[in-house]
Amino acid sequence: MNIPNALTLARIILVPFIVWLIITHEMAAAFVLFLLAGLSDAADGYLAKRFGWHTELGTYLDPIADKALLVSIYVTLGFSNHLPIWLVIAVVSRDILIIGAFILSWILSRPVTVYPLLVSKANTLAQLVLASLVLAELGLGLGLEPFVAVCIWVTGALTILSATAYFSAWLKHMASYEPQPAPLPARKSHREPSRPTRVRGSGPRDPWSAREP
Repeated sequence: MNIPNALTLARIILVPFIVWLIITHEMAAAFVLFLLAGLSDAADGYLAKRFGWHTELGTYLDPIADKALLVSIYVTLGFSNHLPIWLVIAVVSRDILIIGAFILSWILSRPVTVYPLLVSKANTLAQLVLASLVLAELGLGLGLEPFVAVCIWVTGALTILSATAYFSAWLKHMASYEPQPAPLPARKSHREPSRPTRVRGSGPRDPWSAREP
């Protein structure tokens, strides 16, 4: 367990605490913990690249931590009427669509490698900025309502575009995938047994015996 993976696990552990603070209307504390989670995300990415601390565990843990954090906060803010329900549905449906497509490809023995698209990175950034603005406005009252309203529509548009891009790439992969042909059954050779050739000569000698001088 290296430092980036430890930071990622810490970010996952922070998720239920942030959700609880939002439910109990402790928005300032929720905003502080959300900032700490964002800083840990930036820190583990920097350390992994700077010192080459990339691991297979971290490859899976990092996106799980990001999705757990964002989806949990969006659902909680949606049920608290601090975010529009249509945006929450779009965010959750996008992630379900991507995960479902990945699992289906694996079940059908047509594995697909998911690479982060540019629109997906922009979408993740927009989701983080929107969550930060909402929590900062609710906890500190900074008068950010106009920015929140604009960011809601930008995030919704990027979420839909990202889902469409991933789904289109998945359809192309499934349509172009060619499974390995099954091996042909071995052919059985039907050779007739060779007939013995009689040795020329008189008498009923055994053709397979050696000739006497």
